[in-house]
Amino acid sequence: MNKIVFYKDKAKGIIEPKLFSDFAEKTAADIAASGQTQTRDGRARLDHNKRTQIRKFYDEVVRLNGNVKSNPDDWDAVLPYINMLIAKAAYANGRNKLVTDDFVNLLKDCIAQVQKPADLDVFANFFESFMGFYRKYE
Repeated sequence: MNKIVFYKDKAKGIIEPKLFSDFAEKTAADIAASGQTQTRDGRARLDHNKRTQIRKFYDEVVRLNGNVKSNPDDWDAVLPYINMLIAKAAYANGRNKLVTDDFVNLLKDCIAQVQKPADLDVFANFFESFMGFYRKYE
C-alpha cells in the first residue's frame, strides 16, 4: 500500500490534487483487498476491515473535526484524541483482526500528518472520499 501524502506543497497549504480521487480510490481498494480471504469455491469474502468497523473510525474523525471547527481554541485538547485513534485501531486489530495491519498503518500515516486544524480537515475529507470508494470495493 502506498503512503498517503496530504499536501503537494505543505508550506503553501496546497492539497495533493488527486488525494480525494485517485489516492482515495486506490487506498480503498487496497484496504478492502487486505481484509479478504478466499472461500473454498474460490470467491473472495471480506473477513476483516468490514465497513461497520471502518465506519467507527471515520465517524470519530468527523466528530473530532466538527469539534475543532466549532471551537478552534480546543485544538490542544482534541489532538490527543486524534492520536488515540491509533491505539483504538491497534486494539481492533488485536481483537480477532477486526481491522488489518494495513488499515492500522493507514491511520498511522494519516494521523502523523495532522499537526494543525487544517490538516485534520484534510484528513476528514480524505477519509470521506475513502469511505465512498470503500463501499465499491468491499
